[in-house]
Amino acid sequence: MTRVWFRSLQMRLAVQLAALYVIVMGIGVAILVYQAYDTAGTLNDRDLNLRATDVAQYVSLDPGGRPQLNLPPKLAEAYQSTAAADIFAVRADDGQIIAATPPSFGALVAAWPAATDDASYFRLKNFGPQSQDYYGLSINLESAAGPLSISVARAAGADALVSALLREFVFDVAWVVPLLVLVTLAIAILAIRGGLKPIREISEMAAGIGPSTTSVRLPDKDLPSEVTPLVSAVNRALDRLEQGFAVQRKFTANAAHELRTPLAIITGALDAMEGNGELLKLKSDVLRMNRLVEQLLRVARLDSVAMDVSGNVDLNNIAANVVAAMAPWVLGRERTISFNGRDRPIRIAGNANAIEDAIRNLIENAIVYSPRCTEVTVSVSADARVSVFDKGPGIPRENRELIFERFWRGTAVASDGAGLGLAIVREIMSAHKGGVDIEENPGGGAIFTLRFAGHATQTP
Repeated sequence: MTRVWFRSLQMRLAVQLAALYVIVMGIGVAILVYQAYDTAGTLNDRDLNLRATDVAQYVSLDPGGRPQLNLPPKLAEAYQSTAAADIFAVRADDGQIIAATPPSFGALVAAWPAATDDASYFRLKNFGPQSQDYYGLSINLESAAGPLSISVARAAGADALVSALLREFVFDVAWVVPLLVLVTLAIAILAIRGGLKPIREISEMAAGIGPSTTSVRLPDKDLPSEVTPLVSAVNRALDRLEQGFAVQRKFTANAAHELRTPLAIITGALDAMEGNGELLKLKSDVLRMNRLVEQLLRVARLDSVAMDVSGNVDLNNIAANVVAAMAPWVLGRERTISFNGRDRPIRIAGNANAIEDAIRNLIENAIVYSPRCTEVTVSVSADARVSVFDKGPGIPRENRELIFERFWRGTAVASDGAGLGLAIVREIMSAHKGGVDIEENPGGGAIFTLRFAGHATQTP
């Protein structure tokens, strides 16, 4: 089942598109998350630079010419709070600590090398009374008191809001991505199915092409460019097949037609002769040849001309006429025939001549395979079925499809048939949108039933 599922072009394209989408989406999400965290880090670094610049602008010289820091009250209160997340230290150009919050940070920075114009970043582990981790930078800035080395740092938990937002973003993406993949897969299947609709339509059309419809060609308009060459190649192959069928049908019809006249002459001459058993055998052979020629002509007509099955015919009357016409021939073969018809006509849409041929062929087969002094029964039912009951050897189940093939003859019982009668019957029933059923006769033998499509009606 899995192999059949994966052989579907629609599913292959959908799965490949989904896989490509997952890969692209994964790369995109990874880049997006990386950029988000990188941007958050950049914003943090910029904020530290701004804080360092902000501290530098409040450094000035006192009346004695010594540098001093004069922070606004609110800013000073924020830095001096015990829960403050930000710390700083300001050193003069000579390395002297001008101001620091907390003082322990100033003592630590005093031992560091002087800062440069390019910011240098650092981390503090378990620093301060609360043993916090800090991330900061040191940079050399100009001020009213001259060049200053300013170090500022922020507690690691100070950007908790940003980190929480980023984590929330990652979690949202984690469950949204599978949903987007499923939606994309569904859309892909619908889009691919719509794109393959013309191919399915021409596939169904191609499946309906047979020996009787070799003139049908597959449309090559509005098809994907990848499929058009295949359709064109199939149409060219159908052209060649149609030509081959036409030649074969013409040959069969011409050969059968040319044989009819000499066979009729031979039959007439033999009937006028009197002779021994050899002459009777010769007459039997000629009769068999006549039957073969007639069947070949019927096959040629069925193959070459579309059968008109639109006529309104009486199935009961057709069967009765065939039985009456064949009764002398049946009696001459030392068998009997009976007819079980309906009191009222059974009207169906069909071709009267073709239906006569089908019933005649079934009766001929039934007589040939039934023992002498037995009866063949023809029955018509109200549901548009004609059944022929015989007393022959029956049809094995494994042969019930083979007997409808042209020129197939069983080996169980000797027969002078050509193996075309039942093939003609099936083609006639196929043209009528019906079928041929085979059952075992409870009294021995077989029952062949012609089943016509549609609903038959009984009229007064």
